[in-house]
This record gives sequence, structure tokens and C-alpha cells, in this order.
Amino acid sequence: MKKYNCIIIDDEPYAVARLENYVKSIPYLNHMKSYTEPMQAIADLTIADPLDLVLVDIRMPLITGLDVSRKIRSKVDKLIFTTAYSEYGYEAFELEADAYLLKPYTLSKFAATIAKVFPNEKTNYQFNMEADYFFTKNNDDGYKIVKIKYSEIIAVESKQNYVIIHTPVQKIKTHLSLTEMAKILEPFPSFAQLQRSFIVGLDHIVFVYGNTVRMTTGLEITVGDYYRKNFNDFLANKMIKGRTT
Repeated sequence: MKKYNCIIIDDEPYAVARLENYVKSIPYLNHMKSYTEPMQAIADLTIADPLDLVLVDIRMPLITGLDVSRKIRSKVDKLIFTTAYSEYGYEAFELEADAYLLKPYTLSKFAATIAKVFPNEKTNYQFNMEADYFFTKNNDDGYKIVKIKYSEIIAVESKQNYVIIHTPVQKIKTHLSLTEMAKILEPFPSFAQLQRSFIVGLDHIVFVYGNTVRMTTGLEITVGDYYRKNFNDFLANKMIKGRTT
């Protein structure tokens, strides 16, 4: 299988770490290097051999990803912008970008985008679940960047303009919306939204009593009316029915 060499340019270390995991889950991509300093990326790439793929953030301090791309475009075959802002579509078009990924994007969205950029490669692969974690900033711990395994997420709780991620050992407060977290968790079938303010890890359910779900940490969540049918269908599918007499 041909391997396509790629680099990542993003000033946010946790965004780089997450994207590195996504790249590793695509068997025909070879992650060569990541840069959190875009000026260093320009210096290296202008003297390097041509590159197959660059994934670059747009809004960065000192220099934008658009300006970075203008300086390196002749050395790069495929260019993908990753950004939380949608207003740069025209500039991306002018730079002949091959794709435009709007943050936050899921693993499945990333994989679909890569498949469009490299249409001759097989896409019937399994995701590498060794990349089963992400990084985020914990606002209650000095904005320390913490690693969170998807398998350890007990629940995600919405609180105004942030969420609390419940794990067995800590609660992480981070400035994401529940909608954004739902997109991040989309590739993993072991999560379900039970009410407007809660997504839960189904593997961490201890018991269900009526419309109340208890999690492994003792957290109790009431299943909302809108989400009840899907949750009941999940329970019915997992239920082992014994004799009643």
C-alpha cells in the first residue's frame, strides 16, 4: 500500500494530538511531523522535498494558516484547512485547497474527507482504535491539557457555555458545547444522549430503575421524554429475558 506523507500545522497542542490520532487511524497516511510554530514549518518545508499532504489550522498567532499555505503551496500536493471558523471558504478556494474541515469534526468526518482527497485508495478499513483518546483543557485545573480515553467517559454534562466530562478519577470542565461533544463522540456507538444536558457512556451504566439511570460513580440521570424510545430500544436489544415464574 502506498503511504502518503503528511504534516500537521496547528498552534494548539491538544488539537495537534487529536489530529495525530486521526491520521494514525488511516492506514495509507504516514504522519511525519507536527508543528505548533508555523514559522518553523515554513522554514522546514521551503527546503524539504515535496510533500503529499498538509493539514493546517487557519487562525494562529503571528501568521495565519492562509499565509502559511501561500508560502508552501508549491511544495504540497494536497492541502486541507482545519478551522473552527467558516468564513475562510473563499480564501481556501483561491489557494486551491483540497478540503476544508470545520472544527469540531469527528473521526468519521475526517476519514471521509481523506477518502475524497485520495479517491484511489481503499476506504473499507477499520479505524485504529489504539487512537481511542483525545486531549482537552481542564479549566478547573489551571487549563492543564489532559488526556481522556473515550472508554473512560462516564458522562458528559452540559453547563451553560461549557461541559463537565465525568470519568472514574476526575471531572474535567472544558469550554465545549454538548453539541460539539456529540460530534466528537459520534464514531463511537457506546454513547447515547439521555436528556438535553447529558450524554452517557453506555458501558458505565450500573442499573436502570424506571426512567432513572445510575452510573458507576453513583451519578443518576433521568431519561428525557424525547430520548426515551431510543434508550428503551437499546435496553431491549441488550436484555436477556429470564422466566417470570
